[in-house]
Amino acid sequence: MALSMAIFYGSSTGNTEKAAQKIKKELGDLVSHIADVANADPKDLENYDLLFLGVPTWNVGEMQEDWESFIPRMQGLDLSGKKVAFFGLGDAVGYPENFLDAMGELWGAVQMLGNPELIGTWPKEGYAFDQSKGMYDSDHLLGLGLDEDNESNLTDKRIKAWLPKVMQDAGLQTA
Repeated sequence: MALSMAIFYGSSTGNTEKAAQKIKKELGDLVSHIADVANADPKDLENYDLLFLGVPTWNVGEMQEDWESFIPRMQGLDLSGKKVAFFGLGDAVGYPENFLDAMGELWGAVQMLGNPELIGTWPKEGYAFDQSKGMYDSDHLLGLGLDEDNESNLTDKRIKAWLPKVMQDAGLQTA
């Protein structure tokens, strides 16, 4: 079964865009669309079966500005039957009390749009932070967490480890 895939991201400093590009490179032609939400139409989300959504957390747990503008425009979308995988960027050292909070806030907004299926939850093992709205349960993040400020050396390794989990959760690859 072929799923259409797209990556949507918001990026102020370019780090989330770079992560999106790395995911696109790893998945190659499986991803048919990649867009910065600053220049995207929210209706485009409805055109794909599997959505990769990339969001950085800003300041003290704040939503990135492009997503902040995009989320209200998503109202009325129907993402029923869609699969959603999140990747979030944050600073676990400078902001350990709200690492990846925007990922949790974005999931809260997306979840209300027809209750799409969350895939690609990721173990919190190997991360050092105090609290996060980006937690799925006590042991897992809602998606892949990246920390370009303190652990940029782990980004490629984490993306390469996470993508097979997403593909497996999507039913496209076996363990």
